[in-house]
Amino acid sequence: MTAAQRRTVAIVGAGPAGLMLSHLLWRRGIDSIVVEERSRHEIETANRAGILEAGAVSMLVDEGVSDRVLRDGHEHDGIELRFRGRGHRIDFRDLVDAAVWLYPQQDVFADLADARARDGGDVRFEVSEVAVVDHLTAPVLSFTDSEGERQEVRADIVVGADGSRSYCRGLVPASERREYFTTYPYAWLGILADAPPSAPELIYAHSDRGFALISQRTPTVQRMYLQVSPDEDIAQWPDDRIWEELVARTAGDGFELRTGTITEKSVLPFRSYVDETMRHGRLLLVGDAAHTVPPTGAKGLNLALTDVAVLADVIPRALATGDTDALDEYAERALDRIWKAESFSYWMTQMLHLSPDGDAFDARRQIGELRRIVSSDRGSAYLAEAYTGWPR
Repeated sequence: MTAAQRRTVAIVGAGPAGLMLSHLLWRRGIDSIVVEERSRHEIETANRAGILEAGAVSMLVDEGVSDRVLRDGHEHDGIELRFRGRGHRIDFRDLVDAAVWLYPQQDVFADLADARARDGGDVRFEVSEVAVVDHLTAPVLSFTDSEGERQEVRADIVVGADGSRSYCRGLVPASERREYFTTYPYAWLGILADAPPSAPELIYAHSDRGFALISQRTPTVQRMYLQVSPDEDIAQWPDDRIWEELVARTAGDGFELRTGTITEKSVLPFRSYVDETMRHGRLLLVGDAAHTVPPTGAKGLNLALTDVAVLADVIPRALATGDTDALDEYAERALDRIWKAESFSYWMTQMLHLSPDGDAFDARRQIGELRRIVSSDRGSAYLAEAYTGWPR
């Protein structure tokens, strides 16, 4: 093992949350190390969700990460809710004077990775055997680097930004975690397709065959989803069946779904989860390590970046005073927004997805709820405000 190194903050996980935290700390004069088991190429080529709230876009631009989102991203001023064969546009700009940006998560990651490299950040990809000890008092991070050398880093604070299967979360004894979760009886079958866009904005479709989401990636690549069972066998979904179902679930009022060659398909089960124990000694959890949401409300990445913004404010003050109890402020502030996002995501999911037991009452109730949203400026404004993001 090489001689122990010293960093103020050690971050496990080099996804957008971990890299953004490292960048924000550097901007505030605090050094860090970020370790990640995956390669940069693996993360950068994984197709992920792509809706950013205005606050996330401002963070990327104003904090000096990159302005590429303004050049290559697509500003969306609304979404369409489709049900009973008709489309109903929710106009974010008119309702709450806000918008979202279509900008894939892998592009956010690439911007952050480039910024950390540009600024001399210490980011180690392709590490293995990550371990953290003494996180209650004097954290020590150890790992094997990409050259096979064992490394040890002593830090004041360690941050778990290592996703929904978080190793760092497991450092907190189960008896001390305050965990809340629910699972859903449906999942999404997602595809990437080489096809032109079918609409300028996202379409959320409720139908008697199940939910569908029509999204975009680029002028020539589109992302679409179908509601399926969590244990769905993807082998039972040849391309022709997928297109037939997407067309059927979005049909009506002259809408034409543009089809093409499917290049990727996968089944995405989802759940809602919150671990309110976001601080344990000198260990802090951010993003999916502390909470997950179903993708219906486009909140996952945005919530992680908000966590990081709070933490980047709390850590410098805790270090300056030497009072680690000041770190408790992080969870107190972050959880308010987390539970708002959990509530909104749950509401959107339950409103749009059909019950797998064929509950006719619930299906009719959903139509009534959708009608209430699209026929009332106040109902539409609630959706618009939550979708575009609450004030930070």
